[in-house]
Amino acid sequence: MLNLTQRGKGGRLKFVLLFLTWLSAGTAHANFGVAFVHGTGAQDDALNSYWTSAFVSSVMSGNGSRYIVINCDFEQYMWDSAATGCLATQLTQFIQSQNITQMYVITHSHGGNMVRWMMSNPTSDYRFPGILDRISNVTAIAASSAGTPLANAVINGNVFESVLGWILGYKSDAVKQQQTSWMSYYNNTYLLGTAGRPSLPKPFKNVVGTDVDSAIWDADSYCAGYQNQVALEFTQNWLNSCSDGFLECSSQEAAGNLWFRDKQRTKGREPLSHQQSRRKCFNLDRILRDDI
Repeated sequence: MLNLTQRGKGGRLKFVLLFLTWLSAGTAHANFGVAFVHGTGAQDDALNSYWTSAFVSSVMSGNGSRYIVINCDFEQYMWDSAATGCLATQLTQFIQSQNITQMYVITHSHGGNMVRWMMSNPTSDYRFPGILDRISNVTAIAASSAGTPLANAVINGNVFESVLGWILGYKSDAVKQQQTSWMSYYNNTYLLGTAGRPSLPKPFKNVVGTDVDSAIWDADSYCAGYQNQVALEFTQNWLNSCSDGFLECSSQEAAGNLWFRDKQRTKGREPLSHQQSRRKCFNLDRILRDDI
């Protein structure tokens, strides 16, 4: 026990040193980790097929080695055992195996809804409280917080079903859920963080993609695949002027707080399409790395 009755300069110095030793001992075992949560789709290798190892490695550079790339079936409704149930299983295993005490979560697209369901309904799964206790921050990139008109179009069976199969899927429960009217209902009932609803229990900050570039002569249009840019610029015609080709800015900003819109921080003030916002494009990886 520290002796608080010591007097004199030497006693005070000894007390300070003992206190700092005690403080460092209490924090020495703090372990920081990062979780990457993918969007719509059933993933078994999200590191390579969704994020790419180049992106994840760059984000983690200098931030330690403790991270997890989630692989779950996000074709299901957000409350399904294969969706947030799977997410809870993998995050809990990560926390326990690595003794994680603080966790920075990076989500993309529909993954933001998965994490928001967990934060909004902590008593629906016995594992949720333990996970939420360790989350220090959620960075939601291109979050589908208010859904997308493209999901409406897919469910109605028009041309988007064939055009968007590579990024959205075909009439899955997750696509049904991302219809704008459905997300409006969930936001007003089961989910927190949108206007008029209670705040989320942990920071949920948004990175927003505002446009799509697909000029064949522009090298920036080739980051994350030129053919994807062309497809997203096509679908952008059915969205409002501020969108990433899949989600309107208003949807991406509907929950939590705005961190930044792409051009405010990206290299060359380049926009981030929905595909580019999960790739190593225009220093997004460095921005996330520095924030961590």
